[in-house]
Amino acid sequence: MKFRVERDVLSEAVAWVVRGLSSRPPVPVLAGVLLTADEEGTLTLSAYDYEVSATITVEAEVSEGGQVLVLGKLLADISRNLPAKPVEVATDGAKVQLTCGSSRFSLIQMPVADYPQLPAQAETSGTVAGDVFTQAVHQVSVAADRGDTLPILTGVRVEVDGDKITMLATDRYRLAMRELTWSPGSSEANHVSLIPARTLSETAKSLGAAASVNVAFGDGSRSDGLVGFEAGQRRTTTRLLDGEYPKVTSIFPNSVDSVSVVDTQALIEAVRRVALVAERNTPVRLRFTDGQVAIEAGTGDDAQGSEAVEATLTGPELEIAFNPQFLLDGLGVLNAPFARLAFTQPSRPAVLSGQAEVDGDSDESYRYVLMPVRFAG
Repeated sequence: MKFRVERDVLSEAVAWVVRGLSSRPPVPVLAGVLLTADEEGTLTLSAYDYEVSATITVEAEVSEGGQVLVLGKLLADISRNLPAKPVEVATDGAKVQLTCGSSRFSLIQMPVADYPQLPAQAETSGTVAGDVFTQAVHQVSVAADRGDTLPILTGVRVEVDGDKITMLATDRYRLAMRELTWSPGSSEANHVSLIPARTLSETAKSLGAAASVNVAFGDGSRSDGLVGFEAGQRRTTTRLLDGEYPKVTSIFPNSVDSVSVVDTQALIEAVRRVALVAERNTPVRLRFTDGQVAIEAGTGDDAQGSEAVEATLTGPELEIAFNPQFLLDGLGVLNAPFARLAFTQPSRPAVLSGQAEVDGDSDESYRYVLMPVRFAG
């Protein structure tokens, strides 16, 4: 095998492919990246660990086609630090020689025969705008569980019904739901998938810059439990989580007693400042009255902080307490100038949504439900 490729092209491609590789893979070959050079003028790089696969195809001058497997992280480190000149790669016995200007590296070939076969990409189920996909995943995945006591809650539930996608995640203390539209391959499209939140977030970050992302949910004939994403020359698959997701949408309150609208950025900054004195796992208290919300943390002999922010209130005044980080997570992904907080009573979940104007309509496409924290008094 022998090819020549631009340094930046190689560096970017390797960095993208190896981003999910484990530093301690169960089998040594899974630390490798597979390079496939085609005499048509393309170089394909692939990585796979039985859970997630990533493949990217770039242009290269190929004088001799072939396939080699080399250590992925090492190739990424080398290609990132090479001088800004074309890179020549060629096999030489059991080694792979990499030359760039006066820099020369000799890499050990790993056994290609031992490398697992990459999963085939399923037929595309539909297409979603890249920026919408990235934003929706970011908004929902903040609420997914980061522990492993209940593996099913580390996933994002993705339900497809025709041209509507509903994403849902919860860690039992908050719940995030985002509805968006996409262009399905069939108007009868109907799928429910449970995708690991961390992998979905990384995929959205790395593919979302593209104008559109193709999604392949697979079909009944494919029982390999995979979902695939493709944008440009980048393709990735991930294994789905098994199990029945709890029916959590019943948490959404049926009625609302009080509604407050606050400038999102002003509220974020105030909560962040006041929370500086909140000891670990202690809540911040929010007292909503006509014209303002007073934010307080700390009691008695502890350090204390307070701040007031202008706010509108419709309905009875109330005082409620939240975990400050959970509140900031929701406010941080609202993507709206104003935050709308809807309450029934201080002991019941509150619903956070965004709106474009202080007296405008609420954007219900994204809703973040937050469980209150009981506080003394």
